[in-house]
Amino acid sequence: MDGDGDTRAPSYVWGCAVGVLSAAAGIGVAHAVAALTIPAASPVLAVGSIAVDSAPTPLKEWAVRTFGTADKPVLVGGIALALLLVTTIVGVLATRRRWLGIVGMVALGAIAGAAAVARTPSALAALPALVAATVGSTSLLLMLRASRPVPDPGEGVGESAASGWPARSPLAGPNVRSGRFLPGRRGVLLGAPALAAAGFGAGALIAALRTSDEAVGRDQVLPEPSSPAPALPDGIELGIAGATPFVTSNADFYRVDIALSTPRLDAGSWTLPIDGMVATPITLSYKDILEMPLVERWITLSCVSNPVGGPYVSTARWLGVPLADLLERAGVDPAAEQIFARGADGFTCSVPLDVALDGRDALLAVGMNGDQLPFAHGFPARLIVPGLFGFVSAAKWLTGLTLTTYDDDVAYWTERGWATDAPALTQTRVDVPGPLERVPAGELEITGMAWAQHRGVAKVEVRIDDGDWEEAELATDAGVDLWRSWSHRWASTGSGRHDVQVRSTDGTGQMQPEDRTEPFPDGARGWHSVAFLVED
Repeated sequence: MDGDGDTRAPSYVWGCAVGVLSAAAGIGVAHAVAALTIPAASPVLAVGSIAVDSAPTPLKEWAVRTFGTADKPVLVGGIALALLLVTTIVGVLATRRRWLGIVGMVALGAIAGAAAVARTPSALAALPALVAATVGSTSLLLMLRASRPVPDPGEGVGESAASGWPARSPLAGPNVRSGRFLPGRRGVLLGAPALAAAGFGAGALIAALRTSDEAVGRDQVLPEPSSPAPALPDGIELGIAGATPFVTSNADFYRVDIALSTPRLDAGSWTLPIDGMVATPITLSYKDILEMPLVERWITLSCVSNPVGGPYVSTARWLGVPLADLLERAGVDPAAEQIFARGADGFTCSVPLDVALDGRDALLAVGMNGDQLPFAHGFPARLIVPGLFGFVSAAKWLTGLTLTTYDDDVAYWTERGWATDAPALTQTRVDVPGPLERVPAGELEITGMAWAQHRGVAKVEVRIDDGDWEEAELATDAGVDLWRSWSHRWASTGSGRHDVQVRSTDGTGQMQPEDRTEPFPDGARGWHSVAFLVED
């Protein structure tokens, strides 16, 4: 007994259920509230976003290296497991001291609320967490009340000689005490998950309705570009089975970002301010951008997190406004050093101003492969700057561009120890054969991709085992901002393991370095090699 009355539970299992199901009900309802207000403020997502921001760089690199693009689901799953553990403890404590359970639920809500406000500085961002704490605490109290053993008129209530508890289990059904109805455990056990499921389901439905193509303006037909992309030349693909397609579909285009939930911005209300060290700050609507002269270009993008031979590189046809045109319209202060870009996911990047103005096809992009940008790739607008790794150039879901200096504003990854200025490196990859792939004896077409954005690929060389380097056949060159296919025909001399190694020389005559480095802080270096097996 304590000051709240007898709240002892018959078992630890029941205490665990009290904590987990109460928290699930609160989070489920909070998810629906977040869908109506600020989706990223949903408690698990808010805490997960802070975890992403706060994680040490080595841990982030390990996560990307180990889990690839599944790193975010793994993080959310880890947070869910941690929450499961914490809430079981809260539930067990609550069966001993009711107020401890309430304190636990409120504390969890406070953590989620603080995380949401930290990412979205608005009092409204704390509302889902407040709802989670309220619903969770209420559910917990109802469960505790249902677990109290009470006499049932019409039946004798015996006591277990061993425990002193009533022999009749509250699971038998409703209990009556002093003429009042007390819900049985079965009802509460079913009610809490139902409330959680209803909340998550309602949140998903609301999100689907609010972010449909028509609702957010992704149903518009893009205007024809004033400067269309040149037709890709014949011979850019070598026709080898298993080779990487030259153009990457929107669905297959790599994605690496910090967003746990994809931002869904409404093009009708979205605006992009361009301010800071400019003569005339301007604010553009989506309609304003579509009415400007648009250019279309083929550009290959790559991620600094890409390991040697990795998959985080893709090519698409981009439609957008040249950044140089926007900057000319705003009038740039000669003392400005960077374009500090902000995204709706909390990401920031610093595009070197001289790069944006040196004549390359740096774009404020609104289209991808003939369609509006997909949600996953930055709708309504993102940056595309050929020749730079994405972490300093490819901000998505843009919310602002500020002309500033490197001393005044530090980008998201620079704060975490990554390079400030990161030109894309020359890299080469073997695609066929795959690692430890078994191939028949005889002639083998070895193929892959090479890229050195804004410098171009001049030569690819291949070495089998410890043999001599031989120059590979190159596909037609489509431009310095694009990757290039290569192939090499090799006749096996016997069965067993063999190793193929590749290296490239860029358009300036520089060969990619041999020594391997990790992606941190400015990209992975080294020659890619693949071991494969020849079978008679």
